[in-house]
Amino acid sequence: MIDGRLRALALGLLASTALVAPASAQEAPDATPEIQPPLDTTRSPAPGTNATDVTSLPPQAQVDRDGIAEDPTEIIVTAQKREENLQDVPVSIQAIGTRRLDQLNISDFADYTKQLPSVSFNTSQSGGYVIYMRGVATGGDGNHSGSLPSVGVYLDEQPVTTIGGALDVHIYDIARIESLAGPQGTLYGASSQAGTIRIITNKPDLTAMYGRVDGELNTVAHGGMGGSLEGMINVPMGDRIALRAIAFYRREGGYIDNVPGSRTFCGDPIVDPDTGDTVGCEFNGFTVDNAGLVDNDINSREVYGGRAALKIDLNDNWTVTPAIMHQSSRLNGFLGYDPTLGDLNVQRFKDDYYEDKFTQVALTVEGRISNFDLTYAGAYLDRPTEGLNDYIDYTQAYDDYYASAGGLANYFYFQDSAGNTINPHQYIYGEEHFKKMSHELRIATPQEGRLRGLVGAFYQRSTNDIYQDYLVDGLAPDLSVNGRPGTVWLTLQEREDQDWALFGEAEFDVTPQVTLIAGGRLFRYENSLFGFAGFGKNVNFDEDTWLVPPNAVGGSSGVRRCLTVNGEQLIDDEDSALAPGGVDGTPCTNVGNVVDGQAVPRKSKGSGFTHRLSARYEPQENLMFYGTWSRGFRPGGINRQPNAPAYDPDYLTNFELGWKTKFGPLTWNGAIFHQVWKKFQFSFLGENSLTVIQNGRDAEISGIESDVSYIAGGLTLNAAAAYTNARTKGNICKSIIDDEDCTDTFVVAPSGTRLPITPRFKVATTARYAWPMGPGGKAHVQASLTHRSSAPTDIRQDIGGGTNPNDFLGRIRSSTLVDTFLGYSWGNYSAELFAINLFDERNDLVRFVACSICTQTRITPGRPRTIGIRLGTRF
Repeated sequence: MIDGRLRALALGLLASTALVAPASAQEAPDATPEIQPPLDTTRSPAPGTNATDVTSLPPQAQVDRDGIAEDPTEIIVTAQKREENLQDVPVSIQAIGTRRLDQLNISDFADYTKQLPSVSFNTSQSGGYVIYMRGVATGGDGNHSGSLPSVGVYLDEQPVTTIGGALDVHIYDIARIESLAGPQGTLYGASSQAGTIRIITNKPDLTAMYGRVDGELNTVAHGGMGGSLEGMINVPMGDRIALRAIAFYRREGGYIDNVPGSRTFCGDPIVDPDTGDTVGCEFNGFTVDNAGLVDNDINSREVYGGRAALKIDLNDNWTVTPAIMHQSSRLNGFLGYDPTLGDLNVQRFKDDYYEDKFTQVALTVEGRISNFDLTYAGAYLDRPTEGLNDYIDYTQAYDDYYASAGGLANYFYFQDSAGNTINPHQYIYGEEHFKKMSHELRIATPQEGRLRGLVGAFYQRSTNDIYQDYLVDGLAPDLSVNGRPGTVWLTLQEREDQDWALFGEAEFDVTPQVTLIAGGRLFRYENSLFGFAGFGKNVNFDEDTWLVPPNAVGGSSGVRRCLTVNGEQLIDDEDSALAPGGVDGTPCTNVGNVVDGQAVPRKSKGSGFTHRLSARYEPQENLMFYGTWSRGFRPGGINRQPNAPAYDPDYLTNFELGWKTKFGPLTWNGAIFHQVWKKFQFSFLGENSLTVIQNGRDAEISGIESDVSYIAGGLTLNAAAAYTNARTKGNICKSIIDDEDCTDTFVVAPSGTRLPITPRFKVATTARYAWPMGPGGKAHVQASLTHRSSAPTDIRQDIGGGTNPNDFLGRIRSSTLVDTFLGYSWGNYSAELFAINLFDERNDLVRFVACSICTQTRITPGRPRTIGIRLGTRF
């Protein structure tokens, strides 16, 4: 056990600050000496570039040799698509700059969102992260066929928002991460309904050649070893061309143990001697054990990749910046543990894995026409993923559910070609291939005028090829999905999402102290889903006689619901031919429509307008107040459940009052907000554990967020916190077509139910002290504390029969994490010892079950205590 004095020392370092600052408007002096020349101010940068943004340079470019920052009080952001001091932007922004990213040892999504109090997340079915901001969450999002995200993610100027989870971009040589809370639909569009996260990379520098190499070794409590090796180089290639490139490799040690276990399914039926009916089963059927897979630390992960950008100054007015990034990651094993088996233990019966790769190529062109700045930003993203997932929880749950009828062995038809009962253990092999193309063109007026603004046009198209194969070894071909022996259920679909927009925003200085801001976005979207999802259909099956089963589970979903040339479902139109023209590899089409006898995609389309109206008041220097009325949207879409209707767009209206102040070494920003979420999209696992999306009632979300920063000498204190109260308004019924009293069905979530996932209170704090030590050296000590309160896991309070899923899922528990750092730098070298999650707190990231009737809760925890050393050199 860790000595109480160690805890007291770590907490004592934080005692002088109560909140933290992921988004401080100030950056602390760094201990790293300068090795890069100061900024070249003799040449004007191309319009819109970050060449004058001190945070876009590596830490050593911002620090003199005595360790004092050149200008630590300014962070330049581009949240409004033009360069501005963070303190001048009337938007709630938290920005983590280059230096703080290094100081906090931030390397991935989970690291930086820990520092952003307005941000929470869930994991998607594909294994990625689904991001929420300011409590705008229902908890069921992330399915590949489901709702679009409510939070946009950008890598530089290009959107990288994806279905099935945000890109987990490796954080290295990053200028800053901007978190924009509240609707950003005017400038960022459909998937920025609740907010936007922007990852801004450091750009090529024409002034000098320089670079850095950093390495890390660490060990994880209850787990294995990990480490990383990263490097960056900047190379001018003449007066007008420069290259900047990075490469990285990271291995994360595992800490989940696959412990011995077995599952036994129903075997012999128990028959009532009087009626001859099956009334139960003996659990003497097939037994599955994991003896060959028992191992420690099964959830290790490897990530590697690189990024390169080329800056080309065509002349003094025009700059072209092509860029490319590739990243590959592989997660071995399973991320969750079973709390009934003990801490960090689980029982898995297949060799799980998940691979995620992405490549993005981007082009940014910035220039000047007369006095107007013109920017084009285009990108193409390619993201293939694949994985294998044990689905034994699903098998066990359905076997138990039907135990009174003999279980899977007697109630269903899990048989081989000879009619023998087989082991019903299911597992899933899945692949997805996501692609996105985006183009934006905008033109901005000079910023010096009393009236200034920008207008632009935007188009993006994303596609996703979805393949999920639910397998049972040895299943008879006649009982499988047609043409796929062993496949119980097949999802093979093509999804396409497109949107077009014209947008603009203008600012007018009524007086030197008062500015009015108005913006709008005219949008149009069109989404489609096409393909197959479901069970097969035995070619000998007859709907009237049922002499042979239709498939392994006797289900009607799948081929029996496929569309005929008449546009009817096969189950109602057996004498007609199936509609041709479906997705390659499918037996037929049950997600789509029929036009002129041909299967075509099912589509959802719409258009609308969103706005932002704001006023800014600056009574004196370093003091600003603002008020904002803004609106964000999320497009409607298609349900893949053949009998489920399409769902409509949902809208979020935001009313916000904020302030940004600076008093000497103290900076204090904050915002109070009230949001109304109209007819929000509500996702849940329905029949056959198939995700269904419907529009719920409304929700109201109120809260406050604030960040504080204080710098004095070698001491830096940062704090940021958010309080969020998010609740439904009106009963949510089992069927949305029911009235608010749920007369025909039942109340799934009564009015006033708290929205899930988001904690009511979240805070992050950091204290850092640096001092000279030895000839030309500098030492530092740092501690950070992050706390989040508990949160409900599921919005639903009743899933039928009075069962509340939160009773078996449990709440996402509150947690308090402490990280500590001790380092020294000299010359061009640095070394640092660190302990992440010093007290080995078991913080819940996600609590989940595998299927709609499953009750075996799994918990994905944050990383246990990790102790390590980082070494770095600059050249």
